[in-house]
Amino acid sequence: MSISDLADVHAAWLPPEAFRAIGSRRTLVLGGDGVATVHDEVAAACARFGGSVNDGDAADLVLALTSEAGAPAADGIGPEGYALGRRDGVTTVLADDPAGLLYGLFHVVRLGEAAFGADRPVEHHRPALRRRMLDHWDNVAVHPVMGQVERGYAGGSIFWRDGGPQGDLARVRAYGRLLAAIGVNAIAVNNVNVHAAEARLLTDRLGDVAAIAGELRPYGIRVHLSVNFAAPVTLGGLPVADPLDEDVRAWWAGTTARVYEAIPDFGGYVVKADSEGQPGPFAYGRTHADGANMLADALAPFGGVVHWRAFVYNHRQDWRDRSTDRARAAHDHFAPLDGQFRDNAIVQVKHGPMDFQPREPVSPVITAMPRTRLAVELQVTQEYTGQQRHVCYLAPMWSEVLAFADVADVAAGGGLVAVSNVGDDPYWTGHPLAQANLYAFGRLAWAPRADPAAILDEWIGLTFPQAPAALRETLHAIMDGSWRTYERYTAPLGVGFMVNPGDHYGPSVDGYEYSPWGTYHFADRDGVGVDRTRATGTGFAGQYPEPWAGTYESLDRCPDELLLFFHHVPYGHVLRSGSTVIQHIYDTHFAGAREAAGYRERWAEAAGLVDPALHARVRELLDEQVRCAEEWRDQVNAYFFRKSGVPDAHGRRIP
Repeated sequence: MSISDLADVHAAWLPPEAFRAIGSRRTLVLGGDGVATVHDEVAAACARFGGSVNDGDAADLVLALTSEAGAPAADGIGPEGYALGRRDGVTTVLADDPAGLLYGLFHVVRLGEAAFGADRPVEHHRPALRRRMLDHWDNVAVHPVMGQVERGYAGGSIFWRDGGPQGDLARVRAYGRLLAAIGVNAIAVNNVNVHAAEARLLTDRLGDVAAIAGELRPYGIRVHLSVNFAAPVTLGGLPVADPLDEDVRAWWAGTTARVYEAIPDFGGYVVKADSEGQPGPFAYGRTHADGANMLADALAPFGGVVHWRAFVYNHRQDWRDRSTDRARAAHDHFAPLDGQFRDNAIVQVKHGPMDFQPREPVSPVITAMPRTRLAVELQVTQEYTGQQRHVCYLAPMWSEVLAFADVADVAAGGGLVAVSNVGDDPYWTGHPLAQANLYAFGRLAWAPRADPAAILDEWIGLTFPQAPAALRETLHAIMDGSWRTYERYTAPLGVGFMVNPGDHYGPSVDGYEYSPWGTYHFADRDGVGVDRTRATGTGFAGQYPEPWAGTYESLDRCPDELLLFFHHVPYGHVLRSGSTVIQHIYDTHFAGAREAAGYRERWAEAAGLVDPALHARVRELLDEQVRCAEEWRDQVNAYFFRKSGVPDAHGRRIP
């Protein structure tokens, strides 16, 4: 099923035109029934553009498994990898398994005509991370507060509707195709906050999950389920869910066996436990390792894994108690358990210590558990970065995270996971340009050291294959620096959570300041920021190894962009730029709003260069971004002007 066959669904980065180079040539696909998906993709392209597939021995492109008789030998390709080269007028892609051959095919799609130019030596491509996974926070039944998709900004779920499954799964299959093209190989199909309807996916509604798995399987994607730790009680009728209780362990073992009977390639479980009201092992005096290992043992006979989220903290904090620090919580809970988790138990750690803010340090948990398999969790859905109403290309931020202290190497053990930004909107992600974040996640999960700007250009080239240079330049100019623009008009120097409570959209500087959620900036008349030093603060800085602990501890050496995350400083504190903290706040918020207005002006110039409906959608969203950026500018600047009493050095109006 091609996306182009679905009415009113945008083709994203797989428009028919992207297959012209393949579809206009002669292709051999060698591998039998195991590579049927590859064959079907090539056949569809050839039917459109006049080429041929498996029509005689002569070929311009050969796609073959190394096990196929007559295929040239290749060494060391490995699982999901492929080798690509061109010689004597023939481009050849070899792989050891069908998934690798599918990824190789999509690499040729990315290359386009370049794949059929001059000879090129054999290149070996292998995924750096074994598991490249998306978590969908989709609810089966509509939640009274969070709706069909929790933190979803692109319409309803593509899997579920009004308490049951979607009747037509053609869009799910098309989604699997999009994900295969960027190397994603695993997906969780329900919310980590497992409510009553979602809990039953594990038992009497398992057939609904099996149907989704059947649509995704041809694209090498394994399905995972978020499960409720208390399921033995709520679903099994047991009196307890104690992970050391033999009846509980037997219930999970039997239930898991039935899951694999229905879905033989099932990936495993995702668990949020003892966090924000979700049940967990603490109720029985057990540790997170005890809970994770119980599920890991149930999954082990079938090759499954459990992703146990490290997002655990006290969400009933007294805001007056400055010794309690939400940022510390994950490290305090999990670092002492290093080495106690089963090999198929993966501790899933948010990339920052708080909650997907526009700017955070990298979580110290990632450097603290060398004997535990860790997965690093990102958020593609833009909960705190504009909710897909604002352009905010996140790959540069993720690239910085992955480059910090070998995070990419740590993630090799458990993988890279992200909260999906997809819904049933015609453009998949609500904002058409937000597709680039999903695309970039997959590409960085495959190659964590790839250049975010190059990934952006790759996405532009695929999504707008016939676009003139002017449109490509406009898109790059708007998107490449958009994360830092968003940071400028929202979060100064590492401060976060200055958002409206509940929906997290738009500014409310004190929205969470006196709440129990542990998300404070501690601004007063003398200064702003959270003291997280060992000497005088919460000690969070000491959770890092050297040299980071010493760097963050030091007021002089702490990076400016994280200054207020680690230190409470006077408004007159001078940054490395030579600006004071208060003037930096004013300057960046004026600049960010001005840059957002510039995006709208650039996009107006692109009228006529892109599909009118898409242009209109982006134009409307940019109008909202400009409005909201100005609201952020005015509220933040007014707040800190009133707190500090210091006027803007340039005499600009502050409401």
